[in-house]
Amino acid sequence: MSGLGYKPTTMTSNAPTKRWYVVQTQANREHLAVEHLTRQGYEVFFPRQRRTVRHARRLTERLSGYFPGYLFVALDTASDRWRSVNGTIGVRGLIMGADRPAAAPPGLVEALQEQADQQGCLPLPPDYGPGDRVRLVSGPFVGLIGLLERSEGTARVRILIELLNGVTPVVADRADVALAG
Repeated sequence: MSGLGYKPTTMTSNAPTKRWYVVQTQANREHLAVEHLTRQGYEVFFPRQRRTVRHARRLTERLSGYFPGYLFVALDTASDRWRSVNGTIGVRGLIMGADRPAAAPPGLVEALQEQADQQGCLPLPPDYGPGDRVRLVSGPFVGLIGLLERSEGTARVRILIELLNGVTPVVADRADVALAG
């Protein structure tokens, strides 16, 4: 997969007018979009994360998009044929502002690239320890505070939440949990 443009790269100094733009992909087609954009000569950054997936009583680690359905492409809108990005296999289109693509905030993609490893994976949020009070920041139990019981794999945690007059264990992605203040 290293040939699919996952290796984080920085923009070269000989292209000072290039900026990063956000590309919306078709559902679960990020890999296909990266492959075809790279074949066309575009510089692509697809930030990913490692997720633990449970299927048939087995835990496996998979790579998934850090921003599901989105990736970044470097363009000079004055000289590059940016409209051809919209017709690329796996791409729904560039995020637009009026009649031109809307650029990502300066430095955002570069900061993500600095944190990413060779596969474009961003690090997991900081480790929390058993007994820490945590808040769920997304998912069906968003806003609830619980006690972290243990880690389950590298990307999931088990939290004890007081719910319905009892303590209920909830398993959540580590990215969906923050320390309670």
